[in-house]
Amino acid sequence: MTDARPQLIPPSPSPAVPAKRWAYVIPVAAIMYMLAYLDRNNVSVILPYMHGDLELSNADKGLAGGIFFVGYVFLQIPAAILAQRWSARKTVLILMVAWGLAASLSGLVQTKSQFYAARFVLGFFEGGVWPAVLILLASWFPLRERARANALWMACLPLSSVLMAPLSGWMLDHASWRWVLVLQGMPPLVWALVWWFAVADRPAQARWISRAEADHVERSIAADEAAKPPAGSGSYLDAVKQKSVLVLIGVYFFWITGFYGFNLWLPSVIKELTHDGSSTEVGLLTAIPFTIALAVMIANAAWSDRTGRRRQAVAVPLVVGIAALLLGQAVDGALPRMLLLCVTAAAVYAPYGPFWAIPGQLLRFEVVAVAMGLINALGNLGGFAGPYLVGWLTDATGSSVTGFAVLSGFLAVAVALVTLGLRTGTRPVRRLSEEAPEGA
Repeated sequence: MTDARPQLIPPSPSPAVPAKRWAYVIPVAAIMYMLAYLDRNNVSVILPYMHGDLELSNADKGLAGGIFFVGYVFLQIPAAILAQRWSARKTVLILMVAWGLAASLSGLVQTKSQFYAARFVLGFFEGGVWPAVLILLASWFPLRERARANALWMACLPLSSVLMAPLSGWMLDHASWRWVLVLQGMPPLVWALVWWFAVADRPAQARWISRAEADHVERSIAADEAAKPPAGSGSYLDAVKQKSVLVLIGVYFFWITGFYGFNLWLPSVIKELTHDGSSTEVGLLTAIPFTIALAVMIANAAWSDRTGRRRQAVAVPLVVGIAALLLGQAVDGALPRMLLLCVTAAAVYAPYGPFWAIPGQLLRFEVVAVAMGLINALGNLGGFAGPYLVGWLTDATGSSVTGFAVLSGFLAVAVALVTLGLRTGTRPVRRLSEEAPEGA
């Protein structure tokens, strides 16, 4: 099937239009979610060093990492709707305080069941943050900037691992895992104050933005919305019944299964490569793949915005990730395996910015909130499946090879869905300036 006429989006702002939103909105949101990602993923560094305190098998460790995503499901759609209809700024603030307290309390557990419950509660409160921030960014950045805005914000994911994996490792050399969890839950409580004073729901409400920039952003976003097709009657149900939304849920589920299955077990694999090195050494080495992932993630998003090729920007990196995952199980030697871990990390992080630009390109603002909440809620169940599968298969086979081979299969399904299931609707975009001058 051939694509229809390219969708029009507003032209780039003239040099006279300032762009303070890139320096205000993105960094504050990125640091906020970097702290969330720390409280979510610090368990991957801590688990190899719990020394049997809670008597966790590999399957138990996988369950502890994955049960977070069961709790993660519940607030996705409610928080997205609150962010759209009430306030993204206030929604995130409430959730930030709640998850910080839950993260600190997880260091006080005494039994395996309590640890599972703490991880579930942490996921419950963190779950609404992602869609709420996506709604916030949709009010600040037009479609032609959306993949870059998403990727710069989502750069907090690998950046958190780059900075915090060595920190967690160093802390584990000087304190118990309990104290590490307690202390790392406190920064969100402090950053909540910065968030409250620095972030506004939309340009018209921000004190630091110029009227020229606010007017330009609002006109550009209004033009984006006018160019989108209606979602049936405009109801949430009509939006989520669209084929493209269902496909995106499937893509995200299979991708995230591979993503978190790899992420949770990466420190354990590196610990094995270093022949049981110190936690500081493992933390520092774990930061290397994520540093590379950070650069690739931003470059891929910039290419996606420049060309409008969202599907390719998702599918191609995942194909590379599949090859690296499989090859990593076949080669010997610490250096080749470490290089392939770096390639895999870059590949599974690279699609983030382009992928989350797709819903905003397909759906109008009044319905995109619930669609993104649903995609994130159901897709992130893969965050439960991936870690648990790898842990269970490692216990069953005595090796992580089978688990990582299964993860590559999940990534392959994601590639097939995004390539074959989104043939239309995510076509390259063309700027209005190609047909008419701005304001014409």
